Amino acid sequence: MGATLGASSYGKAEVRVVRIDRDSPRHEITDLDVDVALGGDLEDSHLHGDNAHVLPTDTMKNTVYALARDGVGGIESFGERLARHFVDTQPPIHTARVRLRRHPWERVGPHSFSRGEGGEVRTAEVSYDGSTVSVWAGLRDLLLLNSTDSEFTGFAVDEYTTLEPTTDRILATAVTATWRYADTSGDLAEAYTAAREGLVSAFADTYSLALQQTLYAMGERVLDRVPAVAEVLLALPNRHHFLVDLAPFGRDNPGEVFHAADRPYGLIEGTVKRT
Repeated sequence: MGATLGASSYGKAEVRVVRIDRDSPRHEITDLDVDVALGGDLEDSHLHGDNAHVLPTDTMKNTVYALARDGVGGIESFGERLARHFVDTQPPIHTARVRLRRHPWERVGPHSFSRGEGGEVRTAEVSYDGSTVSVWAGLRDLLLLNSTDSEFTGFAVDEYTTLEPTTDRILATAVTATWRYADTSGDLAEAYTAAREGLVSAFADTYSLALQQTLYAMGERVLDRVPAVAEVLLALPNRHHFLVDLAPFGRDNPGEVFHAADRPYGLIEGTVKRT
């Protein structure tokens, strides 16, 4: 039996770096998880255990910290600095992919911050091949809920269908969205804010006949708000809320008491592209 090495990469995952900017009494905090993946002329390492072209993953971790000393700024630009560094300084390395997740902290004073566990996270992914930079931005776990203006009717049925149509339901989701910039020359912090506002506003003001319809409206709104974005990828889990039957307790339930189920859940995914 013959074998050959296919696509491969290696790197350091989940490098946690916290940068405090102390240029004024009002401090700024940037809290990141960073993943680095490198590819290139690495065949000898796989086939012969020859590590001459392998930059240690511990070095990748150290590089994240070292470049953070010069400032982080926008997470997309920090990712690009890292990607360019690895490709431009290591001849055997031809490609670098850097993924970043920013954890939000809420300011409660000039140098005091608060954050709950979990919750919404800002994301970015930057790839560089020595000549071209690709930049994706996004977010995950953006929790959204409409308490009405959502229905689900007219769906296909078969012998296993038990779901009843509804013309008034809770629509809730935890949004994962990523968007690709065709142009990165503008202010990407402002672009991120506009894209996020587009996602939220489209969810809120779309009368939803299906979560798929809402997904398309959200992606379309981002393209409308941010001209630099070429496409938007969305994943929307349907966080089901089931009306609780209170009849056994002699009480009615006019759409006020629900059981919020975490699993199983519907998962709607799609891409909205600029034409």
